[in-house]
Amino acid sequence: MTNIMCETPFQGFGHGALDSLSLASAGRSRCVNAENPTGGKGTAATASSALGPSRKGSPCIRTVRAGESVTLMDVAGPGVIRHIWMTVTDKTSPRGPNVLRNLILEFYWDGETQPSVQCPIGDFFCCGHAQSCRINSIPVMVNPNRGFNCFWSMPFEHARIVLRNDHNEDVPAFFYQIDYTEYDSLPDNAMRFHAQWRRERVTQLARDYTVLDNVNGHGAYVGTYLALTALESRWWGEGEFKMYIDGDGQYPTWCSTGAEDYFGGAWSFAEFDDRGRMHEQTFTGPYIGYPFYSQTLSRRESDYWDVATPVTRGLYRWHIPDPIYFERNLRVEWQQIGTEENGNFERQDDVATVAYWYQCEPHTPFEPIGDRYFRQPR
Repeated sequence: MTNIMCETPFQGFGHGALDSLSLASAGRSRCVNAENPTGGKGTAATASSALGPSRKGSPCIRTVRAGESVTLMDVAGPGVIRHIWMTVTDKTSPRGPNVLRNLILEFYWDGETQPSVQCPIGDFFCCGHAQSCRINSIPVMVNPNRGFNCFWSMPFEHARIVLRNDHNEDVPAFFYQIDYTEYDSLPDNAMRFHAQWRRERVTQLARDYTVLDNVNGHGAYVGTYLALTALESRWWGEGEFKMYIDGDGQYPTWCSTGAEDYFGGAWSFAEFDDRGRMHEQTFTGPYIGYPFYSQTLSRRESDYWDVATPVTRGLYRWHIPDPIYFERNLRVEWQQIGTEENGNFERQDDVATVAYWYQCEPHTPFEPIGDRYFRQPR
């Protein structure tokens, strides 16, 4: 028998995951924050403080009045936003615990009059229910305390980012930084980043919840965040996530086998203690996570299925290694199906979601986001 030896693999540069950092680039690093609101070269940290010139003179927007919109970024490109960090003071009065649902982020690309991103700040960073939690994923990280980070790549010819205060009171301090790279040009196929928040305070019985609809053009769906408030007892997560791609009719091209399956878990995310009691397990990972679980009422611990309401949960799924590509249109839905001792059943819950995707512009204008009374958690 003839021995066939494998050829020696090419040992050239470029195989390392971080090799690209050492390659020369035509990009120019810039940032926008309260110390440098225009992102200009050599114009950061010019404000004076009691410590003297250029000594932390303007670290934040001092006050965002109730009902006011402030422009965080208004910069001509071409460029790509690489990182966004934000935080908001938690020193609001007891009248205003829902600040994370009442500060609305709106991103406008390339002179648009309709936002490509419209979302409460908490939900955008996977902290629904107006509750901050820790997230440790690739595109979104949330660190103690309310340290919101986003690493989605966002190309633009012109970028305008607005913070709208729909809270019932002033926000005494808002901190932020937007890091971007300035280029001479962008590829013709550079799509724009989009994110849309939706909510049904009570879903319709036996009718799938719509995560995203009216998306037309060429693009890629890249993520889902779910903020669920269970309005019924028993297990909630048997419903399938479904992707209707490029003209699908009654049936989709892509579907999951259940909700906990879609978010990367199994068997109700459950572990059992030595008394046979079920405990859902939270986790946070690079592409999938169940970081938030809050049960406000005690349950009968002797009964596996008797989960008290309202129970709130937050989960995310990033389609980064596995984008859902579409050429003409896309619709994303989630079935409201639970299970009990006698089998599966149709259920109704309070569901809010954020859909994240890229597409070529123009995009279809979003539906109204609703007022703060509609958005407030239960």
